[in-house]
Amino acid sequence: MELRQLRYFLVLAEELHFSRAAQRLSISQPPLSVAIRQLEEELGAQLFERTSKEVRLTAAGKHLRVQAQDIMEQAQRVRQDMRAIADGVQGRIRLGFVGSAIYRGLPEALESFRTRHPLVRIDMLELNSAEQIASLQQERLDLGLLHATRPAPGLQSHTLVSEPFMACLPAGHALAGQRTLQVRQLAGERMVLFSRQVSPDYHQQIWQICQSEGFTPDLHHEVRHWLSVLSMVSLGQGVSLVPSCLQRVGFPGLAFVPIQGRHPQSQMQAMWHPGHVQPLVESLLAHLRDSVGRLGQQP
Repeated sequence: MELRQLRYFLVLAEELHFSRAAQRLSISQPPLSVAIRQLEEELGAQLFERTSKEVRLTAAGKHLRVQAQDIMEQAQRVRQDMRAIADGVQGRIRLGFVGSAIYRGLPEALESFRTRHPLVRIDMLELNSAEQIASLQQERLDLGLLHATRPAPGLQSHTLVSEPFMACLPAGHALAGQRTLQVRQLAGERMVLFSRQVSPDYHQQIWQICQSEGFTPDLHHEVRHWLSVLSMVSLGQGVSLVPSCLQRVGFPGLAFVPIQGRHPQSQMQAMWHPGHVQPLVESLLAHLRDSVGRLGQQP
């Protein structure tokens, strides 16, 4: 059974006249008669009663008319959906993100994207950088927002945000009131750092910043989330170097002090699998390129 046969059947069921139905379909009458006869043979049922004076639907024909209308409407919806997906205006995106993305303009960017693309569903999953990379490589995510300084094997990336690190200190710390400080002033302080297993690039960056200032961090706590870093520091368990966006968290008991000198920046990358890019993901990526960094820089 073909959609063409059902379309012919529905027109004939409306007209109940072969010549008029053929004219509406822009075909001659013989192909219409052949198509209806083939449909009846495939279904094993007579659909029309034909006499020299009239054409009438049989009981089977009346039943098929209802079913055929549903099928044709569903086929039209499928065509529209496929066209919308191909055009990048409808579908589902599996988006991974690190917690700091919340303070870099991600919620606002996604809200404006949803306004422009109301038929798009974005399933968000908070994962650390290592988990996102594994999920992207296994094609369990369509797009990841993570901390990295270079693309992971088999993946492509684009830098969405690049911002300086800042010293994060307990509010009562002796250096908390300074306008700026040198990283070497933190030598000998207990450090709270992001876990190497969770975000190896971030861990290495902070380690290198400290070593470039002449000391090795006195690592006391490794944690899995930036909010855990802020919590530990606010409780007086150490100091840290954190992305400047974390000032916007509004966590009590903390002081953020800019650091002097030229140091590696904190970067958030958009990362994806090049063999698994669909127009919808490209639309979201273009929107994030335009909006995340700009929104994230607002006070």
